Amino acid sequence: MGGTADSVDRSTVHASHQASPLGPYLLFLGDTVEPGYAKTAFGLRDWAPERCIGELVLPGGTVSTGLERLSSEEAHAKGARALLIGVASPGGVIPPQWLPAMLDALRSGLDIVSGMHSRLSDIPELAFAAEAHGRRLVDVRVPPANIPIGTGAKRSGKRLLTVGTDCALGKKYTALSVTRGLQARGLDATFRATGQTGIMIAGAGIPIDAVVSDFLAGAAETLSPAADENHIDVIEGQGSLFHPGYAAVSLGLLHGSQPDMFIVCHEPGRTHVLGYPDVRLPTIEEVILQTVALGKLTNPAIRCVGVSVNTASYTDEQAQRLIAAESDRLGLPVADPLRGGPAFDQLLDRCQG
Repeated sequence: MGGTADSVDRSTVHASHQASPLGPYLLFLGDTVEPGYAKTAFGLRDWAPERCIGELVLPGGTVSTGLERLSSEEAHAKGARALLIGVASPGGVIPPQWLPAMLDALRSGLDIVSGMHSRLSDIPELAFAAEAHGRRLVDVRVPPANIPIGTGAKRSGKRLLTVGTDCALGKKYTALSVTRGLQARGLDATFRATGQTGIMIAGAGIPIDAVVSDFLAGAAETLSPAADENHIDVIEGQGSLFHPGYAAVSLGLLHGSQPDMFIVCHEPGRTHVLGYPDVRLPTIEEVILQTVALGKLTNPAIRCVGVSVNTASYTDEQAQRLIAAESDRLGLPVADPLRGGPAFDQLLDRCQG
């Protein structure tokens, strides 16, 4: 890569397990045309708007967060201090057509924050430019060192985990909503981030999908340590126990979290696992049974306290009918946390333990 190893290391930060001092952010959307690939940008816009100055979109890009479109120089003048990569690319790599804009950001005085699998510091052009301009390259998707193997030992405090019938249907938003709802009731609750977007929102966490499988449960134990008996850790779920590719991550997180409670997250109308047209989506009941059966290994008292449904494509009237019907059918509180209302209040009642 040229240069010295020390010079590159000084411009690189791994900020996955501790609060990051970076931001405010210019959200980088690249040349993305699929909104589903921009969940990091949308997550920051929705949950940390005070840290978002604007967006940077490359020619050909059609996705927008609705924030002001700015160049890196304009964003820096408005108070931005980091360019945050808010989109994903196939394979988690940074495509070459993004590099000119990222180099311009470094020249304009912005650090770069990434949750991609590929590390910023492994790209020679970025490493050299960061050193030359005194900027930082922050890779969020890097787990902390020396993660222990899971012990399965009982920890004090209460834990709630969001689980799903599939990926990308609301586990993070549900966990964030429940945390804020409990805090608004005066309860001692903490959101525990397990993915890159959650970490960027919370400023701390562990990227569970980047942890070696032997240490998944140990990472989850580290993420939610022993606490006061009345404290509630609300843990962001990942993947699905029924996902052909990601079930191992979901299982390790379940065992290490040792949840006393879990919420099943579901998108009504989805029939097959996202990206797997030949794999049928499990029912909510199947997810409840499987989660209890597997979760009992580390917490025999595990129980489902409700269901979160993503009704973004529904009208208010349609959503309310669905929520009421599903609650009656399942005998559990069912709510769309982003819609709030009495149904969400009932779900929060159950989450208090």
